[in-house]
Amino acid sequence: MPDRLGGERALVDSLVADHAEVWDLAGRIPVGVPRELGAAGLLCAQVPAAFGGLGFTSAENGEFTAHVGSRCSSLRSVMTSQGMAAWTVQRLGDRHQRESLLAELTSGRLAAVGFSEPDAGSDLSGMRTEIRREGDDTVVVDGHKVWMTAACYADLLVVIGRFDGGAAAVVVPASAPGVQVSKVADPLGCRAAGHADVTFERVRLPVSSVLGGVGQSLPLLLTTALAYGRFSVAWGCVGILRACLAATATHAAHRTQSGIPLARHQLVGRHLAELLVDERTAALACERASRCWDRGSPDLVIETVLAKHVSARNAARGAASAVQVLASAGAQDGHVVARAYRDAKLMEIIEGSNEICQLLLAEHAVANAAS
Repeated sequence: MPDRLGGERALVDSLVADHAEVWDLAGRIPVGVPRELGAAGLLCAQVPAAFGGLGFTSAENGEFTAHVGSRCSSLRSVMTSQGMAAWTVQRLGDRHQRESLLAELTSGRLAAVGFSEPDAGSDLSGMRTEIRREGDDTVVVDGHKVWMTAACYADLLVVIGRFDGGAAAVVVPASAPGVQVSKVADPLGCRAAGHADVTFERVRLPVSSVLGGVGQSLPLLLTTALAYGRFSVAWGCVGILRACLAATATHAAHRTQSGIPLARHQLVGRHLAELLVDERTAALACERASRCWDRGSPDLVIETVLAKHVSARNAARGAASAVQVLASAGAQDGHVVARAYRDAKLMEIIEGSNEICQLLLAEHAVANAAS
């Protein structure tokens, strides 16, 4: 791995230390932690240096994301949210918006992105949030977003909604009149990631808050932001697998059963072997997606879907194996593998559920066969 990641990993280790369990049980990360990482440019490390970022490649950012995910999936979720916001601004914003907003997102300001709604989850064509013009200089936002990761910490909310017969992304200050942020109570996974339901009631903003200033097609908006989100979640799942593998191998090497280490019992050895296979398979899928990203390959979208699906599936399966091997030692709420078990399940749902990923992969297979 690139040498320059050593310092970044060390910063994460110093900030997380042994606090991940406490954060998980409390359902909150001290906001100074993501702000410090954000001020170092590490929450969206792929932002180019020209816009104040670190200019990481996808591969470098992916490995860093995996490291954060191995320490605390909730913190990695905040990182994913910030990266999605930055990528959306970078792709859709005009020059002035890129210069001003990306400078904020690489200097300690935090962001969340809103897609899902009460009646628009996997099928986001049912989205009802509306961004409408009022005169020449103002837009008004009305709507309701659910499960906005990191919204409890965010200074800025990047909201996707209907606009001018199409769709648009608008940047809303979380403190704007008419914005109400309500924390999701007791989420299954990533409990400290700041998930929130957010309502927007006649939120008035300058028209310059609309990224690019014009409407876009909804599929383009979703593809833009979700590509980064899926990539980040996939690498985060590699981190979950690495944490599970380390905890399980250590436990199995030192815990004895019938006078011999657990690792020498063949059925336990099978769990360890499958965990290793799941981790390496997920990492290879992510590495391939990152190569596509860095090359600008047309295969990027499908390879990212593939990496997200494989990594989330493997993380859920691997975490279940880890809990099985650690048994009562890993069944306590807050333990690293107990957290992984809950967090990985959530990864099978967000940024395109396993089933949505399978549908996209099936469509790709049919299209390839027909060409």
